[in-house]
Amino acid sequence: MVYAPNGTKDDLRKSKRQVSTVIDLNKCSGCQLCVVGCKNLWTKRPGTEHMRWANVTTQPGAGYPRDWENCGGGFANGEPQPGKLPTHSDCGDYFQFNQKEVVFSGKGNSVHFKPTDAKGNDPTWGYNWDEDIGAGKWPNPFFYYMAKKCNHCSNPACLAACPRNAIYKREADGIVVIDQERCDGHRHCIEACPYKAIYFNPVSQKSEKCIMCYPRVEKQIAPACDRMCSGRTRAFGFLDDKNSQVHKLVYTWKVALPLRPDFGTSPNVFYVPPLGARGFAEDGSISDQTRIPIEYLEQLFGPEVRTALETIKTEREHMRAGKKSELMDILITKVWKDRFAEFTRDPLDQHKM
Repeated sequence: MVYAPNGTKDDLRKSKRQVSTVIDLNKCSGCQLCVVGCKNLWTKRPGTEHMRWANVTTQPGAGYPRDWENCGGGFANGEPQPGKLPTHSDCGDYFQFNQKEVVFSGKGNSVHFKPTDAKGNDPTWGYNWDEDIGAGKWPNPFFYYMAKKCNHCSNPACLAACPRNAIYKREADGIVVIDQERCDGHRHCIEACPYKAIYFNPVSQKSEKCIMCYPRVEKQIAPACDRMCSGRTRAFGFLDDKNSQVHKLVYTWKVALPLRPDFGTSPNVFYVPPLGARGFAEDGSISDQTRIPIEYLEQLFGPEVRTALETIKTEREHMRAGKKSELMDILITKVWKDRFAEFTRDPLDQHKM
């Protein structure tokens, strides 16, 4: 249907197709290019300084916004769960630096760069600053990078919570968007989202979120965060396109899994779980065991993570033995355009749009 704010919640959840992103956590290097690409396009406006619709943090860690996993929201047994609002500090605030003093004051080495928050006070926490902690004990510490954005869920908790029916899924592609004209800034959507992927703009007094770059998607251009990835960690396409890498990773090989499926929102961003580095045995030799506890990965991706990891290991061994492996070919992807199915148009080529 065409967006009808007077329709039912079921009407607002309907879509004919669903675009999706798959992110391979074995390849993400934490370079933040996805974050830069998104921020340059969408969050340079007043009031969006603290917003990172695309973000990359380390796991285990506080994440972004800080402690998002413990902020509530989502569904349990189909029932909405209470949530809380992240603060600006939880989003890393809007740091300012004394650049003029350091560079142009002529004070040489007597002053140094010092961050302050939006109010001019000492920061209490910083995104990609205090959350890079990892876990595990020496000699087997571990961490990996976790890229996140709005999951454009099939059962969005934000949509269910909005009293203005300002949130809906687009009919053609399932992208979840917020009607800025109808949004009154109640922020129930922020409380309801268990991933805390919606942010409040204090200038416009509206809620904002990732729109999966739908103006690009409409022109068959992959979202900026996906296309900017230098490590080819991401695949993008329609879930029902059997020729797309997204479909093959999610449904054929079943190695791409949703984040925190227990939240009950049916997210449409999927992750190839990390195998992790091989750990050291007690005698100092390198073992065949990963440093990442499987119980930890089950908490993030559900019990299917065990099967997914075993499938990846098996296919790796096939390739090492000189055998062909479609899965390994997909995960490696020597031709970057293969990642994006039909969404390979160049954003700078105006003649093709």
